[in-house]
Amino acid sequence: MKYKEKKCMNKKKSENNWAFMCVRCAARIEKGGCFMELEVYRRYSQMARGLEKAELVFKNGRVFSSGTGEFIDGDVAVADGIVIGVGTYEGETEIDLDGKVICPGFIDSHLHLESTLVTPGELVRQAAQCGTTTFIVDPHESANVSGTDGIDYILDQTEEAPANVYVMMPSCVPATHVDDNGCLLTAGKMKGYLDHPRILGLGEVMDAPSVINGSIAMHEKLHLFRDRVKDGHAPFLAPGDLAAYVLGGIDTDHECVDYEYAMAEARNGMQVLIREGSAARNLDAIVKGIVEHHTDTSGFCFCTDDKHIEEIRKEGHINYNVKRAVQLGLPVEKALQMATIQPARCYGLYQLGMIAPGRQADFVILDNVTDLNVVDVYHCGKKIIKDEKMEVKPCPPHLKNTVHVSGFSEERLKLKHSGEKAHVIQMLEKQIVTKHIIEEVPCAEKDGEKYFESNEEYQKIAVIERHKNTGKMGVGIVKGYGIRGGAIASSVSHDSHNIIVVGDNDHDMALAVKEMIRTQGGYTLVCNGEIYGTLPLPVMGLMSDAGYESVNEALARMIPKAHEMGVKDGFDPFITLSFMALPVIPEIRITPRGIYLVNEDRMLRTPFS
Repeated sequence: MKYKEKKCMNKKKSENNWAFMCVRCAARIEKGGCFMELEVYRRYSQMARGLEKAELVFKNGRVFSSGTGEFIDGDVAVADGIVIGVGTYEGETEIDLDGKVICPGFIDSHLHLESTLVTPGELVRQAAQCGTTTFIVDPHESANVSGTDGIDYILDQTEEAPANVYVMMPSCVPATHVDDNGCLLTAGKMKGYLDHPRILGLGEVMDAPSVINGSIAMHEKLHLFRDRVKDGHAPFLAPGDLAAYVLGGIDTDHECVDYEYAMAEARNGMQVLIREGSAARNLDAIVKGIVEHHTDTSGFCFCTDDKHIEEIRKEGHINYNVKRAVQLGLPVEKALQMATIQPARCYGLYQLGMIAPGRQADFVILDNVTDLNVVDVYHCGKKIIKDEKMEVKPCPPHLKNTVHVSGFSEERLKLKHSGEKAHVIQMLEKQIVTKHIIEEVPCAEKDGEKYFESNEEYQKIAVIERHKNTGKMGVGIVKGYGIRGGAIASSVSHDSHNIIVVGDNDHDMALAVKEMIRTQGGYTLVCNGEIYGTLPLPVMGLMSDAGYESVNEALARMIPKAHEMGVKDGFDPFITLSFMALPVIPEIRITPRGIYLVNEDRMLRTPFS
């Protein structure tokens, strides 16, 4: 028997480093192509028919059949990391599940590994313990800082991870024409990655106007990935614009914040990826609508997008999305399908998402269908050991030297007040969207000049270009964040990742920015003229290679202090701040060039312009 495929999309290295195992068809991949050896098939056939013991059998489980949406009492037979059959089996090794639920491994349909603040392999190991065995990653954070070197870093760091890590090629580097990032990623630079076995398609296309208006550069990228999945990023498009966006070939979107817009996208044929991360929590609003209206869930999946490591360890990963959806009234079968077979089908990963013959043996063992607690996790039939220590691959030195700031001073943070009303960024709790408001703001007079002055309601926000020593810096006014008596700064500011800082006085803001330059990136919190705490993120200014324990310790100290200083409970002090510089999300943002009105595609030099 011979199976030949155009491309094997899920290769696992074997010990000899030149042959591979194709986990979909249990074939050996050699120079001649993809073959299932007849002798191997005959042995599997004997096992499937119960004529020979399987290598491994999970006994007495409630098997979730994701294809039919039902639970079946039975055994699951496994050999060489693939499922041989579901039924009644004996094995060389047997694991008695004693009535527990065995479910396909969960799939995160869209995330940025960099946003977890730890190295990619470490995040994968932590999230895998929560039952996520497949990660569909968009490395556009790394690409915006370091271009293809950043993409290569993500691929290299996840090569030996105990999970399936696929990559979507970043589509918008930079995100828009008003961004100042580190690199430019063109269609020409993407071509070299088309044959990479873990590149699935095109990452989130954030520059919707370029799609809709027929930009040559954008449509070159869309054409390059014409036969593959193309992720979207399309918050609040008008009906005609949404139709044109989908017409351009966009398949998915994770930016829906409510049920109504999610349904608008679903009606246009898009797969809606319901996001539940650290800053953007959209699951409740969308799932409540699904439950209330008895909506067909086949067009929905789950994703995390951006989630901190300490939250993953505290509440879970995709398993949290499943649990929360069920708590809101969604049938458990539907929630599990949204975490397994539906994203597998969406991304063409047909070897995943289902417990059936020939599929990869990725399993989540759950205690029962009510509590849905993760008991054990298996990848390719091997148990994932909880908190197993791992060796972090070294980071290339040049990726630890990416903060280059020129001409910054405290004096440049001053914001002259014109006496007129100001354009203000209104931040919204539990959201990364903003409101554009025009209001009177406080001021103070010094040396005959009027300047904006922060108070409990309004604070100052600034973004400093940090890639090419351009000296660009934009200063604006923010409402709703609430910090008093200090400042917070971060080199994580989506997607260009310049230094972003917010505070109620210039001295503390300047101190925070200088700390980011000193540490070559990270998070810092300044309180009353002193640095209260800093989390260094030296890998591209995005990640720490000091281990998640170090990251958790720093965040556990800094986050409560930020809330104590007035940052509202509905905000993650650092993640929410990081999105205030992303000019593809409505309605108003701050960039190194000034205030940007997203809906009008218009830049203001100052808030009083």
